[in-house]
Amino acid sequence: MRKLLDAAMRVFAERGFQAARVDDIVRAARTSHGTFYLYFANKEDLLRALAIECAHEMEALASGLGEITPDDAGAAELRRFLGAFFAIYRRYGPVIRAVMEGDVDDRETQVLGATAFTDIATTLGRRMHTAHAAADDVAVAAVMAMLERFAYYLVSRRLDFDPDAMLDTMTIVVHRGFFGAQ
Repeated sequence: MRKLLDAAMRVFAERGFQAARVDDIVRAARTSHGTFYLYFANKEDLLRALAIECAHEMEALASGLGEITPDDAGAAELRRFLGAFFAIYRRYGPVIRAVMEGDVDDRETQVLGATAFTDIATTLGRRMHTAHAAADDVAVAAVMAMLERFAYYLVSRRLDFDPDAMLDTMTIVVHRGFFGAQ
């Protein structure tokens, strides 16, 4: 099953979810159609399995976010969070993209994606409030839009920025812009 899930991620990244076929996934996994259908009813079912994995990782990330203070300790926690967020997005980018772009008709998969991002937004909003920063709906939506679009841009354009420089820059922007750091 893991081989099929990993192969699907590669195929979805190369071809997009809509253009991907079960045959492409089976070939990439070097397995049979019978093995595919042993685990999944169709490619939407396989995408749902990947979306569940992604949602679990996003939920764990949200629940593990510590306090983000306007000092160096807060910057370090924010940098750790951003690194993990971008790593999850990079790993599950084709799945997130399929859900965000409306390629998926499956309601359960759509709800998983919305819930995962809502958990992140809610947690960031609480951390912004604790830091006495502007934590209204507009500020939370703005930080989420920036993070999601930046991650999407990285994945869809296959950009290969220096990871440390990218994380340093994003940490500064978010920390100063949304958490009141100097």
